[in-house]
Amino acid sequence: MQTLEPIVANLPLFAGMKEEHLALIVGCAANVRFEEGQFLGHSGEAADRFWVVREGRVGLELHAPAHGPLTVQTVGTDDVVGWSWLLPPHQLHFDLRALSPVRALMFDGRCLRGKFEEDHELGYEMTKRFMRVVVDRLEATGLQLLDLYGDH
Repeated sequence: MQTLEPIVANLPLFAGMKEEHLALIVGCAANVRFEEGQFLGHSGEAADRFWVVREGRVGLELHAPAHGPLTVQTVGTDDVVGWSWLLPPHQLHFDLRALSPVRALMFDGRCLRGKFEEDHELGYEMTKRFMRVVVDRLEATGLQLLDLYGDH
């Protein structure tokens, strides 16, 4: 049985991390699969995990009352899905739908937050890395809003 450590170490999110930090992170990881159309989570639900897509595509959707589901961003291989596990109130901000069969690594946010409390250096390192994910989501949302309202 292969350990997840070499797989996690090769993901862009974790590139260059200390081996001892990778070992802690791997202890909170598991392989998961989702069928096309299956939801990873819904807006408003507890955010207690995140995923790194290994294969497939996931749509981040908002519900627009006049338009129905609005895809804010589509993510694929090596992309991160979910950042709300890191900050209170730990609630999802998007619906997360598999747009194709998806293989991913799932990381338990509660497990990781506990490790961050014990190792502040690890917590700081992961927070810096996840800020890039947050900025990317904000930029994608801004572009989507321009497409939606730009001609008015």
